[in-house]
Amino acid sequence: MSAPATERITLPEAEQLCIDAAIAAGASAPAAESIARAAVAAEAEGQPSVGLAHFLDYLDALEAGRIDGTAAPLISRPAPAVILSDAGGGTAHLGFDMAFDDLVAAAESFGVAIFSQRNAYTAGALGYFVGRLAERGLVGLAATSGPALLAGSGTTKPVFCTNPLAFAAPFDGAGALVIDQASSATAFVNVRAAAERGEKIPEGWALGPDGAPTSDPSQAMKGALLAFGGERGANIALMVEVLAAGLSGANWSLDAPSFTQGARSPGSGLFVAAIDPKLFTDGFARRTGRHLDRLSADFGLYVPGRTKAKARLEAEKRGLEVSSDTLRRIRSRLP
Repeated sequence: MSAPATERITLPEAEQLCIDAAIAAGASAPAAESIARAAVAAEAEGQPSVGLAHFLDYLDALEAGRIDGTAAPLISRPAPAVILSDAGGGTAHLGFDMAFDDLVAAAESFGVAIFSQRNAYTAGALGYFVGRLAERGLVGLAATSGPALLAGSGTTKPVFCTNPLAFAAPFDGAGALVIDQASSATAFVNVRAAAERGEKIPEGWALGPDGAPTSDPSQAMKGALLAFGGERGANIALMVEVLAAGLSGANWSLDAPSFTQGARSPGSGLFVAAIDPKLFTDGFARRTGRHLDRLSADFGLYVPGRTKAKARLEAEKRGLEVSSDTLRRIRSRLP
């Protein structure tokens, strides 16, 4: 079987293509720019499942009304180190973009600052949010919620979204430490991609609608994903649910409409903590970089984030190699 056809495109070309397609689908220019930057960044870092292929979900959601493309996030400051956003049924990214500089400034002033958002579409690659904080010298922690897809501890029915956590920290050298992982054994987009390819999924990823383990991705999408590490992963999903949906007032996963069907926003929550290490200790980035180098060189530790940084640099030089079918489907949305 021959490999799927691909096409090389520069990062600016990819970003402009996504912006134009999003505007054609009903997004305002600011909203289009926010989701385009995030999708292209994921693609450039070697994450196509949450890159341009996932951008098609945003276009579908804009056209169906699951994303209000003209929504203007309502930003408020109930305390100097707390920034709240009501996305109004729009994207998760625009409110964060609008608050980003203030979030950084608050963290630099107070040591810790929090961004909390409700009423948004799903956030895509969560590492994107904390990675931007690391670029500004901050440590970041993020959590996000969405529609129920994941079985909790003791359940066989979905009660949580994949509820990822992301963490980032700056260190001397290229890139940053970026950990971005779902509470589920795999991301929902991977199960859906397997179904589209007609491939089986590994055991331990999901349950079918009857509550029994399944390797059929179509049955998995009718059933529930499983948490990594059993009840420990399910407990992390519960922690994320409280941080992302509880604190923000967003929909609990059980109450969130689908992000792939219907005309209603999932009303997802997003929690981002920004920490300025300079107010805690001297030489944090240098010390952390040296420790990660030691772990990598002496013990063979894989340092999350370094591979993404290398991929991004390569993409900046040579452009993106993207599925021709994905690009065709995005271009078909242009007026």
